[in-house]
Amino acid sequence: MSEKKTKSFILRVDADTMDAIEAWAADEFRSTNGQLQWIITEALRKAKRLPKKKKENETRED
Repeated sequence: MSEKKTKSFILRVDADTMDAIEAWAADEFRSTNGQLQWIITEALRKAKRLPKKKKENETRED
């Protein structure tokens, strides 16, 4: 199983936007961080900007 690496960064968001994100996260039963990750991933997916996933048999070492 491959290990996902994460990077931390600071994000400045205006108060109204942050309030909306926090409310949306609560509605989806997610943390604010989890909601931001989901929003970013969905935007990347829709823009076809996510890296292509390797097929499982290509990533295994024999």
